[in-house]
Amino acid sequence: MKKTAMTRTILVIFASIPLVVRRGIFKAAFLLFYHFSSRHRLITLHNLKCAYPDKDMKGLGKIARGAFRNLGIVAAEFFEIPSLTKENIHNLIEFNGFENYTRAMSQNRGVLFFTAHLGNWELMAASSAMLGHPITVIYRPLDNPVLENLVTYVRACKGNKPLPKERATKQIFRRIKKNEVVGTLLDQNMAWQEGVFVDFFGKPACTTDGLASLALYTGAPVIPAFMVRMENGKYRFIIGEEVTIINTGNPERDILTNTQNFTIIIEDFIRGYPDQWLWLHQRWKTKRHQVK
Repeated sequence: MKKTAMTRTILVIFASIPLVVRRGIFKAAFLLFYHFSSRHRLITLHNLKCAYPDKDMKGLGKIARGAFRNLGIVAAEFFEIPSLTKENIHNLIEFNGFENYTRAMSQNRGVLFFTAHLGNWELMAASSAMLGHPITVIYRPLDNPVLENLVTYVRACKGNKPLPKERATKQIFRRIKKNEVVGTLLDQNMAWQEGVFVDFFGKPACTTDGLASLALYTGAPVIPAFMVRMENGKYRFIIGEEVTIINTGNPERDILTNTQNFTIIIEDFIRGYPDQWLWLHQRWKTKRHQVK
């Protein structure tokens, strides 16, 4: 992705602010947004109440504010990505489970990995590329062209390959065939035509069936990966063990079962770090009664 003059200017401005100050500014801005945007605050609290029906509003509010604070940190650290190197990345991140990734790659069938909007997902992708493991990242383009150029440039600057989901299918197959890595965020609501309903925090959530379909069709190993923030402010990059893919010969049922299994892993991580997930997203927006 070409770095335009506008992209260059934005990066220079924000990168010139010391990281600790930048984090403080963005955290404050996102917390103000939480308090003054009643619509987004109510969406967040509603989602939390759906997920944690037994928690009181005080507890839900604490998680909600933490989630917005996390978004501020992700935004602030996004401008740090271009300046990160192999030499300084370990000052910010510790790595767990890379043997699972190595084992998956050794099968020479490509690797499918999934994650969620948990912790700092942008930094996770960048750090993987810096360690010599670039990823084809499937994403939805932003509507604002300036932001789209900025975000795509930063995502690609360490060697990752952003791939718009609208034209992703053929490229994914080519890259899997070349034993490359394809990553996707699996925690977003989908229109009923684009997914299957699985249980997520006890409620039906329409989830993309693309990952399960790819796994069944290509035979590529599937591994989960998450980057969560620790109490000391550093991150732990966790790569889980390969997920066993259920293949009974019934594609419809297998896609549903595997998608549910992926979602269980995501839910378990979110429950471990609830204030680091994107509760602002309307995860349960699509309803079963909308299916035609």
